[in-house]
Amino acid sequence: MGTYLITGATGGIGTAVAELLRERGHDLVLTARSAERLDALAARLRTGAAHAATQVFNPGAATAPRPTPRITTIPVDLTEPLRIEASLGMADVPARLDGVVHAAGMVHLAPVSDLGADEWIEHLSVNLVSVAELTRLLLPALRAAEGHVVFVNSTAGLRANPEWSAYAASKFGLRALADSLRAEERSLRVTTVYPGRTATEMQRKVRAEEGHPYAEDDFAAPATVARVLVSALETPRDAVVSEVTVRPN
Repeated sequence: MGTYLITGATGGIGTAVAELLRERGHDLVLTARSAERLDALAARLRTGAAHAATQVFNPGAATAPRPTPRITTIPVDLTEPLRIEASLGMADVPARLDGVVHAAGMVHLAPVSDLGADEWIEHLSVNLVSVAELTRLLLPALRAAEGHVVFVNSTAGLRANPEWSAYAASKFGLRALADSLRAEERSLRVTTVYPGRTATEMQRKVRAEEGHPYAEDDFAAPATVARVLVSALETPRDAVVSEVTVRPN
């Protein structure tokens, strides 16, 4: 079993990824801004782990107990990239990480004429600069395990639409970060996932800003995106899923 760090763990896709990895018996390091929401998620995942299968059955072989996954939480505020190193320094970060899943993000829609510098700074800080800083700080642990970095991008990182400029710019930058990291760190595997509209609280906010109703069934489920992401993590070592787009049907 491996150890995976997930940012934005209390959000829709982050939580769904955490649930799948926990079901597979992996240890988790969960990060998000709210310590209270992290603790609640960790408690729920531990309860689920307690009811998961604890035996591995192989015909003709002795059964062996499966250890309960270890779940650690680290509150991290991605709006302040310069404080991330201190946050990690006060936490129990594993010396080896089999993977890091960057699932955190934020969005606010507005035309370029209405976007002030503070909104640009927030988009770039959360969606790009903090991702780069966290990746840099975790590289020794990733190198030790020849691990996997997954960037949850967006179809807005492939095409910018009206009123999406700040968000799209941050996601275009995230794509560049992934491409450079893949070329520089040859012992690591790097995947970019481009979800289309997904049924999350972020999407509910977006629909409100667009002046449209939110209907969960109109969008891809977070669990569906998580399955694609975890499948990329589970790809055999002789290959890597470098990019994958997941759109609602």
